[in-house]
Amino acid sequence: MNATLRSHSTSIMRSAIQAVLPDEAVFRALKGKHFSGRVILVAAGKAAWQMAKAAHDCLGSRIERGIVITKYGHVNGPIADFVCLEAGHPIPDENSFRATRAAIDLVRGLSAQDTVLFLLSGGGSALFEDPLVPPDELQDITAQLLSCGADIKQINTVRKRLSAVKGGRFAALCAPAKVFSVILSDVLGDPLDMIASGPAVVDRSTCAQALAIAKKYRLRLSARSQLLLQRETPKTLGNVETHITGSVRELCTAAEKACRALGYRTTILTDQLCCEAKDTGIYLASVAKQHADTTVPLAFLAGGETVVRLTGSGKGGRNQELALSAAEGIAGLDNVVLFSFGSDGTDGPTDAAGGIVGGDTAAKLSALGIEIADVLEKNDSYHALAAVDGLLLTGPTGTNVNDLAVVLIAPKQ
Repeated sequence: MNATLRSHSTSIMRSAIQAVLPDEAVFRALKGKHFSGRVILVAAGKAAWQMAKAAHDCLGSRIERGIVITKYGHVNGPIADFVCLEAGHPIPDENSFRATRAAIDLVRGLSAQDTVLFLLSGGGSALFEDPLVPPDELQDITAQLLSCGADIKQINTVRKRLSAVKGGRFAALCAPAKVFSVILSDVLGDPLDMIASGPAVVDRSTCAQALAIAKKYRLRLSARSQLLLQRETPKTLGNVETHITGSVRELCTAAEKACRALGYRTTILTDQLCCEAKDTGIYLASVAKQHADTTVPLAFLAGGETVVRLTGSGKGGRNQELALSAAEGIAGLDNVVLFSFGSDGTDGPTDAAGGIVGGDTAAKLSALGIEIADVLEKNDSYHALAAVDGLLLTGPTGTNVNDLAVVLIAPKQ
């Protein structure tokens, strides 16, 4: 792999992530804000710890009590006397349920003068959950949705109706207290009711849509779940004020700036990427091949969130699968590197943020007896990329605004 392009890839990734950390966004939302009564903090999602830390830095002891619910490995230390809990993602687990019930207890008995400061980020759909069906059934339905190729909006349309806190129901539980929400978006187009399944937002999806999704993907549902899909979510909420911040568009713009600083002529192909990871990898490889004879450094960027259709039981994530699927297409191009990463630093159920491949990746895998087609069929991109130093490792970043894939092309020698 071209050493300069690899070095540039790491630099671009880190610069882009740094630019979309939620600290400044939380400060902006809270600056000059006056809360009359008690303030109770509830933070949920992959960026919950970072957002809660920023809120405490801004408001200090004005926050009476607080609870932080985030993914395993994402708590970076104590924050005042807040309760910081870690739970399951992308499949909710008993710690998700226990932590959410603790949050519900925290907001009980508040008055109309009080405020729930609700800090929400991507991952909240799994981390912030109080199921209306048996937990093992909810976990099974979630696993079905994640493996069938459904996109995040479809997944959340179903999950809202199986939950006591999603689809605006958490805001209803907080009433008569006011809910002041600061939301870090990880859903394309920033639809408020879909980010973490909208616990404090009026739900715009319908029962008819949920039932159609269940039918399309042939979900295995109990009679109880089928009944819940026909029960409508709150369509009016009078106690909520919402501020949305952060998006994949900002991630793309920050990466573009970093590319230009390194001398690349840049093109943002899209910030609305939404298709299968393997297809995206093949497409980006074709872009690389088309421009491989360039006389100036080029960078092509695509932001969004791809999906993976599970056909095997291997280990990996959508960004790793995207990168690996591009490896054959750029084989032999020693002036090309392609990388893809999740802004939260964790790609699927792995410790990698994503993957990176070059013109020699396919040959290196073949020399090890690893066939890319077989790996993709098994959804085992993690182990294949690990074997050729193709994993991107950042650790939890403290933010979550979708994914970014980048193709870097050096001038042909």
